[in-house]
Amino acid sequence: METIEPLGRFSLRAAAAFGFGPTEGRPPTFDGALRLAFCVDGGRGYAGVVLRQRGDDGPVGVELTLRDGAPPEATLAQAARTVSLDHDGAAFERVGASDPVIGALQRAHPGQRPVLFTSPYEAAAWSVISARRPSAQGAKVRAALSERLGRTFELAGRTLHAFPQPSALAQIPDGFPGLNETKIARLRELAAAAAAGDLDVARIHELGPEAAYLELQRLPGIGSFYASLIVLRGSGFADAWLGTPERRGADHAARYYGVGGSDRDRRLAEIADGWRPFRTWCLVLVRLAGDRGTRL
Repeated sequence: METIEPLGRFSLRAAAAFGFGPTEGRPPTFDGALRLAFCVDGGRGYAGVVLRQRGDDGPVGVELTLRDGAPPEATLAQAARTVSLDHDGAAFERVGASDPVIGALQRAHPGQRPVLFTSPYEAAAWSVISARRPSAQGAKVRAALSERLGRTFELAGRTLHAFPQPSALAQIPDGFPGLNETKIARLRELAAAAAAGDLDVARIHELGPEAAYLELQRLPGIGSFYASLIVLRGSGFADAWLGTPERRGADHAARYYGVGGSDRDRRLAEIADGWRPFRTWCLVLVRLAGDRGTRL
């Protein structure tokens, strides 16, 4: 059993209820454990992870199940990044102390941090799988790929399937249910790019959010929207602002801050400057609170 000591407030219950990407709109019922199954960064095996926390704050216990040579330290770091335990939450709270809107939303959602895709690679694959279809349909295809080509874990009484490593995804057969020829070809190309290191989180961090956003659009099937998804929700940048935020986040921010008119985007960018160094986290909090109907 490993232990992660959060810096600042962190609620595992809030993380479990986040619901994003393959679980968007239908997060599992929280029974005291948050379960993750994923392919480990850098093509190094697979991991099953169970996170537990005694209350709504404090230390987080971590149980690791490793397969195919997955290194424990890298696995623990990847799990921490996925639930944003790799950053100082106390510094995030200080943003709320200077911005009344963010402060009110932090109090309404105590200990809430972004929950990410487990890697930029998985975020990119999800982008291809889910494009132009409802999230629920995309989630079924992703689950089928994981069950057939990835690894299966029994984690605290539940069965989870880890998404296949790039070397396995490259072997996706023709005619895979739910995927047309174009998506299959794009997933194979994506697997090759990931195997070459183009989607390594360390490389994306080295590029920085803006350069990575442009670079990722060279991948097959990855336009500006999905490049933003990979950077903001798959790579672990706490502070990024890639031009205009996605529509729902921008709409919620405009409502909370009373911003409108033809210069709305410019004014929102100015407001976001006050969120540094947690612009990503603040926008995610605004989006989550707005979707849940949180009032100031």
